[in-house]
Amino acid sequence: MTDPTDLLALDRQVCFALSIASRSVIGLYRPLLQPFGLTHPQYLAMLALWQYEPLSVKELGELLQLDPGTLSPLLKRLQALGYINRERDSKDERALCVTLTPAGRALRAEAEKIPPAIVARLGMSLEELQDLHKALMRVIAAARGTGDPGHRDD
Repeated sequence: MTDPTDLLALDRQVCFALSIASRSVIGLYRPLLQPFGLTHPQYLAMLALWQYEPLSVKELGELLQLDPGTLSPLLKRLQALGYINRERDSKDERALCVTLTPAGRALRAEAEKIPPAIVARLGMSLEELQDLHKALMRVIAAARGTGDPGHRDD
């Protein structure tokens, strides 16, 4: 049994619970994303594009909180899969613009099956999951030292 006064007890650490929860939930996505050839980070990029397309690489990186060294190979793979195009922005030649291909847009209809499958697998109510999401967004904002959890409202 854990000593309730032990501040370093593994099972009392928020970071440990978040780490295990993150790996466990992302693991649920793998078999659902595999038929599309997507990894979880690539799925997140597709979600951002389905919602906000077109996006510059910089904007996409900010949305996903990914550095260019991580984002660039991810986008190359999505382009190789035929889901996106990366082209120089006509308004700013220095910027790369990311857009969906017809196949990338069509994938959205299949991807709509993923959230309900995850909810069913977790066995939690939508209210519980929404409360968890709100709590996690507060954790993110607190960890960043901002009031902004980092999502776009437009």
